[in-house]
Amino acid sequence: MSVIVKQAVTEIRRAIMDAAGRAVADGVFPEAPLGDFVIEVPANRANGDYSSNAAMAWARDLHKAPREIASLLVERLVLADTFADRCEIAGPGFLNFYLSDSFNACVIEDILEKGGDYGRSDYGSGKKINVEFVSANPTGPMHMGNARGGALGDCLAAVLDFAGYDVEREFYVNDAGNQIAKFGLSLDVRYRQLFLGENAVELPEDSYHGDDIIERAKEFAEIHGDSYLNEPEDVRRKALIDFALPENIKLMKANMDKYRIVYDTWFLESTLHNDGELVETIGILKDKGLTYEKDGALWYKNREVLSARLKNEGKSDKDIEKLELKDEVLIRQNGNPTYFAADIAYHRNKFKRGFDKAIDVWGADHHGHVARMKGALDAVGYDGNRLDVVLMQLVNLTKDGEVVRMSKRSGKSITLSDLLDEIPIDAVRFLFNIREPGSQMEFDLGLAVSQNSENPVYYCQYAHARICSIFRKLEEEGRAYSKPQFADIMLLKESEEKELIKHLSAFTDQIVVSAKNYDPARITRYAVDLATLFHKFYNACRVNCDDEALRNARLSLCLCVKTVLANILNMFKITVPEKM
Repeated sequence: MSVIVKQAVTEIRRAIMDAAGRAVADGVFPEAPLGDFVIEVPANRANGDYSSNAAMAWARDLHKAPREIASLLVERLVLADTFADRCEIAGPGFLNFYLSDSFNACVIEDILEKGGDYGRSDYGSGKKINVEFVSANPTGPMHMGNARGGALGDCLAAVLDFAGYDVEREFYVNDAGNQIAKFGLSLDVRYRQLFLGENAVELPEDSYHGDDIIERAKEFAEIHGDSYLNEPEDVRRKALIDFALPENIKLMKANMDKYRIVYDTWFLESTLHNDGELVETIGILKDKGLTYEKDGALWYKNREVLSARLKNEGKSDKDIEKLELKDEVLIRQNGNPTYFAADIAYHRNKFKRGFDKAIDVWGADHHGHVARMKGALDAVGYDGNRLDVVLMQLVNLTKDGEVVRMSKRSGKSITLSDLLDEIPIDAVRFLFNIREPGSQMEFDLGLAVSQNSENPVYYCQYAHARICSIFRKLEEEGRAYSKPQFADIMLLKESEEKELIKHLSAFTDQIVVSAKNYDPARITRYAVDLATLFHKFYNACRVNCDDEALRNARLSLCLCVKTVLANILNMFKITVPEKM
């Protein structure tokens, strides 16, 4: 929470405890240890700025009804020299505190002083966090799931940074294993078809059928012609992979750049194979007796490891049995490691690099993989609870209420590249973070391109631009803004002004809660609410009024709204317009 909010809450807590001490001294409370209590913002601001359940929390300790406890406390509350103006009893015994105008003035001064840093905190204490997201298969174009994952992961990393963590963004490139072998086969067939005809070489059903494979094969042929037709299959496929894979990775990087996503690390799976880390990781599992051979393959005792983990979490044998846990293959019969084996080595590598926490953004279809990976980290010597996975639901594209599909390439489904060509990137980044990651969402193409208040990102940008226009107009009229005195800021007494200031005061808390819950959608919703409250204030309170002191106070409030909107939009890499 911000310094001002923290001070207000601390003062209220101290006032309640001091009142309890006076009640003991007066003989109306017994001398007894008192439990903890909560001070929070009530759902309805009509019930005060802060509310405490102290009377209910102490009912058992004091052997009194909560309402009686509340009454005795209020009689002894001393709120002088605090931000609290008064306290009222509500319901079964809630203590509802109403803050003074000085609190509002301090909030305004705090935002004006901190500017672009307002909302930042040291909540994360500089702990190192790795946020891995998108990590698309480099064998084809990125799709709509990658579009949502990119906006979610990048904005989550931004929120964590604002909350005081040391954050690194990472893209894991699966450039090894079965999918690359399939990639080589698909390229090989398309390359040969260019010279021998489609009927001469059949493309297997389980290979890659996208137009992008044909494009890469053609590009290769333009350089090498038919010179590779008579080369051995393994030589031809390696040459095709060595040509096409870097091109695909380059395209992924270009798409991410266009999406305004800059990764600190592009981690290649192949490095795990080439530097011996995959072999080393499997060796650890072998040494611990957690592997066995069966049917020519090497298996990992996933069932044993997860059962032990679940028992430590309090699960019964009966509950564990219902899960039907199975062991996992690490090395296939053909000697190739599985994706799961590489994934264990990769996550072990993250913690070897010194990260305190690893956060992965995965599609919801990977739900079953979460427990396996946490258990495997336990098995190789790291606490699996240091890995958190954000599961992201699917996206449906809609227009005029109907589900749509479109693509410039295959006619089958939209790719990330298509989306970024058709829709403003500001809208894509904002709208993909308007709902919680775990909720299925509909992306309304019509809404995303609209330029009216129905479009949430346009609505927030317009609020910022409107404030800029207020100051331009004042300058044209020769009414220069000057920062008001503290007493003048306290002139902001209208309900719309107070409501707006309270919302501004909550920004730092919202960042922290968003970081705790891995939910950047909380911040986009906060921004929309802020824009709504600003428009409400603007329509109710004349900013360019004749009273100079009040005018400067209201202009200061406008500046604070402008600052917080800019902080949010900049944080999420969304354009911050001064004119619209």
